[in-house]
Amino acid sequence: MLYSEVGTRIRELREIQHYSREALAEKVDISAKFLYEIEVGRKGFSADILCRLSKALSVSCDYIMFGEKKEKYNAEKIVCVLEMLQPNQASRMQEVVKVLYEICNIL
Repeated sequence: MLYSEVGTRIRELREIQHYSREALAEKVDISAKFLYEIEVGRKGFSADILCRLSKALSVSCDYIMFGEKKEKYNAEKIVCVLEMLQPNQASRMQEVVKVLYEICNIL
């Protein structure tokens, strides 16, 4: 495991989820400078920070550390998008997902 590979995964996840470095750092309760140093592979981090990053990015610790994707990862990405919605949007999105589910069961 190389710090640079771990950092790259964290940066990619952050960018996919449209977090600025500052926003993710605040969510994880670390400085933006420290997050930058993690992302470029200059610094390691504690298990506590790993857990906070994992939760903030909605991925497993295994994925951050080793790049191991689990089936749950796709569901976690959907949850991340849903968490960005306003309450009225979430209600509509739930209706759309239900219709898609029903269509999939018909086919």
